[in-house]
Amino acid sequence: MSGSHLDMRSAEIEAEAAAWLEQKSFSSWSQADQVRFDAWLSQSWPHRVAYWRMESAWARTERLTALKAPAPRRVENSFVRQRQLFRVVAAAVLVATAGYLSFSYFAATPMTRYSTGVGEHKVLQLSDGSHIELNTRTSLRVSKGAGARKVWLDSGEAYFDVKHDAAHPFTVFAGNRRITDLGTKFAVRKNVGEIEVSLTEGKARVDAVASDSAEGFAVLVPGDVALATPAGVRVVHKPIQELHNELGWRRGMLVFVHATLADVAEEFNRYNATQLVIADPVAAKQKIGATFPAHGINDFAALAQTVLGLRVQRRANEIVITR
Repeated sequence: MSGSHLDMRSAEIEAEAAAWLEQKSFSSWSQADQVRFDAWLSQSWPHRVAYWRMESAWARTERLTALKAPAPRRVENSFVRQRQLFRVVAAAVLVATAGYLSFSYFAATPMTRYSTGVGEHKVLQLSDGSHIELNTRTSLRVSKGAGARKVWLDSGEAYFDVKHDAAHPFTVFAGNRRITDLGTKFAVRKNVGEIEVSLTEGKARVDAVASDSAEGFAVLVPGDVALATPAGVRVVHKPIQELHNELGWRRGMLVFVHATLADVAEEFNRYNATQLVIADPVAAKQKIGATFPAHGINDFAALAQTVLGLRVQRRANEIVITR
């Protein structure tokens, strides 16, 4: 695809993001609108990045406007002015993005793309001694060339075992977030609207890609899990063993501790073409503690039937579980 076509498509996505944010901010918003919006977000990571960028720019403008403490005015006029201001901000973001894309297309860092399909697991050994493990349904790009230590996680989840080099920081970009190694072993998972970073060893810094962002940052220590959204970064602390359980996919296993059947099914469905459906809301809330191979969907179905006394029905591409 040519550079001009890339720029045009990216500009279209930015315009779509602006339209969604304007409707969400200034018009009535129904459940049907939310469903369509969620579907648009889930189509691709550029959709999510464009929306985060637009939302972040508008949030900063709103904060600056609030600091000016204007005198009271009629609500109708204020609403109109806010909408006009939004359109000015959106236009500025579109212009800035177009300029950046035009430049970045011709000055882009050479990269190699790697990906995994459903249930696949891949290990990359980098020239600097670091290695990356790709989980199921993951796509990422690695910069090429001597001393290049940058990775872009486009979708899915990856585990990074980084060989520390203070003179050449190792950086992972995921959505509008940047994770910088400070001598680290960590996992990054990209969900819709959220980036999750789990640190098992060393330190890492999580911040926003934009240098002028007010979205906050966090420096993680072992056991920390950062949940980054367009609104900011929230950090929770977990026992290291719990993080290792969550990373069981690295050895082909899924570890569940007091997990509901709904959560178990959701996790299995990431790794298997055959999908688990917990069709009964009461059964969905039942909890189990067990370890299964990532492809052990039939083992789980057998446990649900023989141990939990649930009904299991097998269809073409589904296993349906009810009471």
